[in-house]
Parts: sequence; structure tokens; C-alpha cells
Amino acid sequence: MPSGVTAKELSMNATHNTATAARSSAVLQAIFVALIGGLIVFAAGFANSQTLHDATHDMRHSTGFPCH
Repeated sequence: MPSGVTAKELSMNATHNTATAARSSAVLQAIFVALIGGLIVFAAGFANSQTLHDATHDMRHSTGFPCH
């Protein structure tokens, strides 16, 4: 333990570092999700409607969900 530093101060510093890391991780996750969502909306906006129908139709069948 460094001189002049108490165990309580070390514990508080570790807690602060953990909280900071958790917040930055949450922010990065939110940014990543927003980017993926934006890409999905962008792709859906410019795709041919028949292409979107076929993609969702195939996905419904592959998961066993009845669609007709």
C-alpha cells in the first residue's frame, strides 16, 4: 500500500474506476446499437419491397412461424 493512502481510499478509488468503466461501456453499447439500427432502417428504406417481403417470409418459415 502506498504511504499516506488508507485502505478506504483505495477501495473508494477502485469503486470509482469500476463505475466509470461501466458507464463508458454502456455508452459504447448504446452507440453501437444506434448505428446498427440506423443501418437497418437505411437498408430497409432503399430495398425493393419485394426483397423485404421475401426476406421476412423466408425468416418466418425458418423459425417455424406460420405466415399464410
